[in-house]
Amino acid sequence: MKLSLCMIVKNEASVLARCLDSVRGAVDEIVIADTGSTDETPAIARRYTDMVYPFAWRDDFSAARNFCFSKATGDYLMWMDADDVLTPDMLPRLSALRARIQAANADMVVCKYVSGNLTYLRERIVRRDAGFCWAGRVHECIPPHGAVIYDELTITHLPTEKPRGSRNLAIYEAWRAEEPLSPRDMFYYGRELYYARRYADAKTALCAMLDGDGWYVNKIEACKVLSACHAAEGEREKAIKALLQSFFYGAPRADVCCALGKHFRESARYREAVFWYEAARTCGDHTREGDFEDACSRTLYPLLGLVCSHWALGQTREALACHEACERLAPDHPAVVYNRAFFAQGAKP
Repeated sequence: MKLSLCMIVKNEASVLARCLDSVRGAVDEIVIADTGSTDETPAIARRYTDMVYPFAWRDDFSAARNFCFSKATGDYLMWMDADDVLTPDMLPRLSALRARIQAANADMVVCKYVSGNLTYLRERIVRRDAGFCWAGRVHECIPPHGAVIYDELTITHLPTEKPRGSRNLAIYEAWRAEEPLSPRDMFYYGRELYYARRYADAKTALCAMLDGDGWYVNKIEACKVLSACHAAEGEREKAIKALLQSFFYGAPRADVCCALGKHFRESARYREAVFWYEAARTCGDHTREGDFEDACSRTLYPLLGLVCSHWALGQTREALACHEACERLAPDHPAVVYNRAFFAQGAKP
């Protein structure tokens, strides 16, 4: 089985070698499409492969990725971005996965993607001759078909100094002027509007998405962003209602419960805050469904909220117990350090 790594890059000189060093020897071919670099990116890429191809950028990430896929010759194609790495502990995992792919005659492999505290699933490896194509001009994805397997292989996304900018939003605005956006793309468009602090426009886009036939996980995420828009404009009641609306689409998510706890705590409704923080601790892990999961929303974050809420209710013993649980989970977290000093000043049950 020949495995090709396919990447699209632009001005990634500060991180590209780190990425390619992390996969050195783990893949059989590296194919890179450069979409207009003005730095040393192409030269760095050529130190690892002679399959470096220029691609004229046209505000369409899928077009660039499909072009890159077209240049690969492997039996299977794997994608990464320049600010991703395969950590050393994952190299044996990839080797085992290659054997598993062959044994299962798989068409697509879905793997974990870790970015900061978030963990979610992404399609990562596809069979070259199975007709897979990237879709979407931005926040692109590969629609699945055939024999799909899931694996614990994890790609890690590392921070980059490149600014977010307004590129994605500009692509969506031009795209929307040409044709209606799919429910998935309407969600991501609304999220980009939120990032740009265009809250009124974001609310309009997200409500339109929620009124359509979108995927339930995207609808849950849309409720979270819609709530954040309302909160940014001081509309706390509407922010709470948007979070509660997410329960129509699936089981309660921990980050939704934490956000509800925070709203009630900030409104000095501490008993309600305790209820929602405790609820967050009982929520399941929904990453397998496609959620953007922050595991701390089920552990550390609700405990921190409980420390404050119990203390405000005069429940000192409960507050200290929650703090001690935080100490066991994340002793170096800034909020835990602050609370440690607070309790050390004599706040004892």
